[in-house]
Amino acid sequence: MKGIVLSMLFTLTSLSAFAGSTASGTSTTGYTQTKYPIVLVHGLFGFDRIAGIDYFHAIPQALSRSGAKVFVAQVSATNSSEKRGEQLLRQVRWVKAVTGAKKVNLIGHSHGSPTARYVASVAPQHVASVASVGGVNKGSEFADVVRGAFSPGSNGEALAVTAARTLSGFISLLSGGGGLPQDPLASLYSLTTKGSLAFNEKYPEGVPRSRCGEGSYRASNGVYYYSWSGTSTVTNIFDMTDPAMFTTGLFFSEANDGLVGRCATHLGKVIRSNYRMNHLDVVNQLFGLHSWFETDPVTVYRQHANRLKRQGL
Repeated sequence: MKGIVLSMLFTLTSLSAFAGSTASGTSTTGYTQTKYPIVLVHGLFGFDRIAGIDYFHAIPQALSRSGAKVFVAQVSATNSSEKRGEQLLRQVRWVKAVTGAKKVNLIGHSHGSPTARYVASVAPQHVASVASVGGVNKGSEFADVVRGAFSPGSNGEALAVTAARTLSGFISLLSGGGGLPQDPLASLYSLTTKGSLAFNEKYPEGVPRSRCGEGSYRASNGVYYYSWSGTSTVTNIFDMTDPAMFTTGLFFSEANDGLVGRCATHLGKVIRSNYRMNHLDVVNQLFGLHSWFETDPVTVYRQHANRLKRQGL
């Protein structure tokens, strides 16, 4: 909760400092002024803000400059989709309480997508829309490989879990969420194909019935669902994370962003799933480095906020 409070204070500061200014070179006062607040949800090993570095780099500021009320949630860096979802649900209720809004718009990256979907499924009265960004909605082939690399109960698995728990605990501590529980094995299972399909059986809203189709634009629970993602692993020669994305991308049998296959990211209305972006580019990392031949990731978020505004959300 401390993290989301700090994020809101930062957003309010941005609103004061940049009110009436431009974003992405365009004067668009009110362009992102949605009816309901926007809550951004981080993925695996994610955080809200550490040492002045935003997980969603420059995105909250860009959205707030032209009218949006933006919050950045803080959930466990590693845990199951359901546990992370329960943490997010508490923060959604808090956002509603402090803003007086009836609902929120959730935007989840990677593991943040099923996290947000959980909230929309169990408490749809709180959620106007869910947007999945590079979301693990039908599992990750790379997660399948990692899970299969260690025998359950083996020393190798124990060592890997200890390392992951140490890293996730350190991330949580630095971002002000030191009290959040960490469970690397639970998060890994949630991201596998098997774990994702089991999750989808319980929380099916927005999930396409076909392998690579679209899901319900507006599900039976009244929530609107959207998604976008990329299919490039190497996008900028100055981005030191590109080699890692290229390497992990080799484990996939389809076009992918380095950590999730294209079709596995589809949810609800697919805005686009072949941006020239990798899994980190879609949240404008590393420090905004992205392909020179593709739309600025920040612009994609601003366009989505405007989409929500025009729909009355």
